[in-house]
Amino acid sequence: MLTINEVCKSFGQKEVLKSLNLSLGGGLIHGLIGENGAGKTTLFECMNRLLSFQGSIQINAPRGLGYLPTGLFFYPNMKGLEYVEFCLVARKLKVDYSLIHTMNALFELPLNQYALEYSTGMKKKLALMAIFLQNNDFIILDELFNGLDLTASIVLKKLILRFKENNKTVLLSSHILSSLTDICDQVHLLHDGKIERTYLPNDYQHLESNIIDLSIKDKMDIIEGLSQVMT
Repeated sequence: MLTINEVCKSFGQKEVLKSLNLSLGGGLIHGLIGENGAGKTTLFECMNRLLSFQGSIQINAPRGLGYLPTGLFFYPNMKGLEYVEFCLVARKLKVDYSLIHTMNALFELPLNQYALEYSTGMKKKLALMAIFLQNNDFIILDELFNGLDLTASIVLKKLILRFKENNKTVLLSSHILSSLTDICDQVHLLHDGKIERTYLPNDYQHLESNIIDLSIKDKMDIIEGLSQVMT
């Protein structure tokens, strides 16, 4: 489904992705985790050809690639339903109003209200609805659970598991480790511009300790020192 070979990306003198290699099997849910600035969003934007890069990225997705970025954009004076229509027409897809309203039974959005008036969580739900209705083979979701309440997060997890049953491939990032380990078949740890390790469910118990060793071991010493001072 996805093969990344020796991908490099720099911004000026700052090297963000460093000869990164990654292979993702189709019909699975993949998680990508890494500290802030590790390059998760940069990698996603390279995969979507929104950034130039060195190396190669091959994606096999005959029905298309869906992408939820962290920064969402909505045109002024466009209602929720108009936004969904716009996204479908832009992809030359049929606007199925029955399916839209069925999907909205999950998200409960006021589709006749202007999208810019939505809350942060509602805007994310609207963008997700437009992506999910496109029936893409491969879906990339950057920081999926940010801004969503508990109910919406549970609904999305159930929906993503159904996508897997329909042989779709999902790649999502999150800073909430449990949100990935709950549903992912594999979790890929991005550190210092490279995929440090790929974890299978049997290895998830070691994931947090490995992240501590790689990224915050020195901070754990500070926490220990503070705990002694503050007792």
